[in-house]
Amino acid sequence: MAKLYANENFPIAVVRELLRLGHDIVTTHDVGKSRQGIDDDAVLRYAIESGRCVITLNRRDFMRLHRSVPTHKGIIVCSENGDFTAFARRVHEAVEAAGTLDNSLIRVSRGA
Repeated sequence: MAKLYANENFPIAVVRELLRLGHDIVTTHDVGKSRQGIDDDAVLRYAIESGRCVITLNRRDFMRLHRSVPTHKGIIVCSENGDFTAFARRVHEAVEAAGTLDNSLIRVSRGA
């Protein structure tokens, strides 16, 4: 299972479901970095330092960061999905299919 770092905008209900699916996931709140307006590059830097893949709804900025910082533990960019169980399942399946997350950019869309 993956070691993930959910940034501030990521739904906590999806975090809980990913935990239930066996992923090691922490949030900005868990590590004392919520409500601080931390820049996206600092989020990625923390994830790299802690050996975690970033998971976020902030697609545009993290896709840009992937291009400018190609060495990282992975970035998963997601489309919003109100069905949190299905959302977590899609993330889980994408992680499983990827094999390794290192230096990868994975896109998880809302789906059908």
